[in-house]
Parts: sequence; structure tokens; C-alpha cells
Amino acid sequence: MPTETPNPPESNINQIVTRIFSTHRITRADQKIFMATLLSKDSLSAEEQSQIDRVFDGLRQGLLRVVD
Repeated sequence: MPTETPNPPESNINQIVTRIFSTHRITRADQKIFMATLLSKDSLSAEEQSQIDRVFDGLRQGLLRVVD
């Protein structure tokens, strides 16, 4: 049975993003949380969208490393 990742409140997204940029690493679990958040909502708050865009931009620029 597939396990579902619960949608975190916006404050948790902010905490995750803060941790990601302080360590310069993003885990697969973090990625799952972001993807679940993106796919489960009809619309994101401006803050949520900004935080998630910041992470994806960091990945594209090579500022973050994906770890398991």
C-alpha cells in the first residue's frame, strides 16, 4: 500500500526551507512534502509558492544537494 505524505501547515514549510538552506541539502522526504503540497492544493498561498520556488531555484543553481 502506498503511504501518503500529509500536507504540512505553512509554518512547517517555512521551517523545512530554513533547514534546507542552512544545510544546503534537501532530502527525498522534503521533496515528497513539496510535491504533495503542490499537487494537493488548488492554489498555494503566496508565501508557500515563494518558499517552494526558492528551493527549486536553489536546486537549479546548484546551491542545494539532494541527499537520501
